[in-house]
Amino acid sequence: MKAPRARWRRSLGLRLVALFLALALALAAVFLGGMQRALSGSWREVIRPLVVDYVDRLAQEIGTPPDPARAQALAARLPIAVHIEGPHVNFDSQAQPTRRGETRQRWGRDEQDDGDWVLRRTTADGHQVIFRLGQVDWPQRPRLIGWVTLALLLLVTTVAYLTVRRLFRPLDDIGAGARRFGEGDFATPIPVRRQDELGDLAAQVNTMAAELQRRLEAKRELLLAISHELRSPLTRARLNTELLDESAPRQALLRDLALMRDLVTDLLESERLAAGHAALQAEPTEVNALVRTLCDEQSAGTALELQLDPNAGSATIDPVRLRLALRNLIDNALRHSAGAVPPCVSTRRHATTLQFVVRDFGPGVAEDQLPRLAEAFYRADAARGRDTGGVGLGLHLCQLVARAHGGRLDLRNAAPGLEAIITLQLDFGASA
Repeated sequence: MKAPRARWRRSLGLRLVALFLALALALAAVFLGGMQRALSGSWREVIRPLVVDYVDRLAQEIGTPPDPARAQALAARLPIAVHIEGPHVNFDSQAQPTRRGETRQRWGRDEQDDGDWVLRRTTADGHQVIFRLGQVDWPQRPRLIGWVTLALLLLVTTVAYLTVRRLFRPLDDIGAGARRFGEGDFATPIPVRRQDELGDLAAQVNTMAAELQRRLEAKRELLLAISHELRSPLTRARLNTELLDESAPRQALLRDLALMRDLVTDLLESERLAAGHAALQAEPTEVNALVRTLCDEQSAGTALELQLDPNAGSATIDPVRLRLALRNLIDNALRHSAGAVPPCVSTRRHATTLQFVVRDFGPGVAEDQLPRLAEAFYRADAARGRDTGGVGLGLHLCQLVARAHGGRLDLRNAAPGLEAIITLQLDFGASA
């Protein structure tokens, strides 16, 4: 419920319609108030003498002493009520004769309520003739006109809102396009629906996206070219080093060459995975069998605790890329685990997702560093430093693999240790 309310509060179209309505109501109120103030004084000065003269004529027509029959005839013919009080005649055109005190009290209250609409005349013999508006049966037409006016106002408001929504529809397209470009999808440009300022803005954003795509492609091609060119000299250097006599410098040089080889391999793989789902070669794969085989290869005599979901079954995934991601997570867990407690690898199957969880029992990382662990070449400055090995691309590759499968990589402290969760969408192929 909160999300739609927040969306309506942030709606520019709705704010414009509300602004137009408020402006229209304010203008109408100012105009009507000003006209009423300008004309009310003159109108009273013109009408009141006419009303007073007319009431005098009515009092003369009732006569002296007042004739109740004539007063009743006037009340029947005109929308007025006549009340007579005096020593000889007490009459009320709207009710049966009552005791004098009760009648005077009721008319006194009416006089106070109606103000200027009550006029009194005193006859020569001491009677008071009081005139006021009577009970008028207004027709239904004014009420109908009011409802019709309200309906027309709602209709005009609806038309205004739809018009504003149509005018600002390109903003929705621009927002959706910006989200696509931010995710690296430059295949679908923003549609240019109109030749106005918003249409020009959409065209300019498309031009910017095309330029960004061109630069990213140039960077990717340069990186791939450099990585490919480095493979051959690295291979030759490793072969030449293998021919050297066994010594500490030879072992250090082999470690550095292996680190450079891993760096080049990870760079190439990260650039391939930048294409997202298109880089995958998905096929039906037995989930638990893949994890069990990988753990047997990676443990190398080190115990790993497996908690495999018996309902994991088979899933259409890229087994090569998934093995790469899990291998990186298991390597990290083995490298940073406390030793006494073996890392835990588990699988979890849900209705539409498949999860792979790898947890170590090491020191963990600071909470403020968790959001950056999956960035390329980022290293935590505590236990997970360069002296523990790796090139700083392992978690970044895991994140790319998860995203290519329509999922995500979540990292969190498990107290103790760090827990990495790869969540894959089982229907990622249909949504890509």
